[in-house]
Amino acid sequence: MKVALYGRISTRDKGQDTENQLVQLREFAAKSGWAIHGEYIDRESGSTADREQFQAMFKDASQRKFDTLLFWSLDRLSREGVLETLQHLNRLTSYGVGYRSFTEQYFDSCGVFRDAVIAIVATVAKQERVRISERTRAGLAVARAKGKVLGRPSLNVDPVEVARLRTEGHSFRAIADKLRISVATAHAASKTA
Repeated sequence: MKVALYGRISTRDKGQDTENQLVQLREFAAKSGWAIHGEYIDRESGSTADREQFQAMFKDASQRKFDTLLFWSLDRLSREGVLETLQHLNRLTSYGVGYRSFTEQYFDSCGVFRDAVIAIVATVAKQERVRISERTRAGLAVARAKGKVLGRPSLNVDPVEVARLRTEGHSFRAIADKLRISVATAHAASKTA
C-alpha cells in the first residue's frame, strides 16, 4: 500500500517543526509495511484550505497516486471546523483514498469504528451548520431592528431611457455600459417601459 504523509505547523507555533510529526509517521508507515509516496508539508494556519501542499495533496489524491493519507492528528489536517473537515475526509473517500490519524486511532477510514465516527462527526457538523445559520439570522434581525437596509442597493434605472436607446439601435450591452448597469438589468428595464 502507498501512503502519503501530511504534516503541518502554524506559523504561530514558535519553535515547532513538522519533523516531530513526520518522524513518527515515517516509523509507523515502515512498521506497517507501507511505501511512502510523498510528504506534504505546510507551515501555515490550518484555518483555511488555501494551503499549497494541502491542495497539492488533494490533486495527487484525485489521481490516485497514493492509497491512504496518514496525518499526525486531525487538527494538523484541518482547523477549519467540523463541517469543512468532514468535507475534506469525504473528498478523500470519493477519490478512493483512505485516511488515518496517527494519534487518534478512531479516525481511520479502514477501521472498525469508521461508520460510527463519521456518523458522530456528521451529526456535529450538522449542528454546527444549524448554529451558524441561527447566528446569521439573529445578526440580520438585529441589523434590521437598528434600521439597516440589507441586500444590494436598488438601482434607479429609467425604463424610458432604456427604451429610447433601444429605438436608437443600441444593443443591450451598449445600453448597460452607457448607464453603468448589467445587461440583465437593461433587459428587465426594457420590459417595464
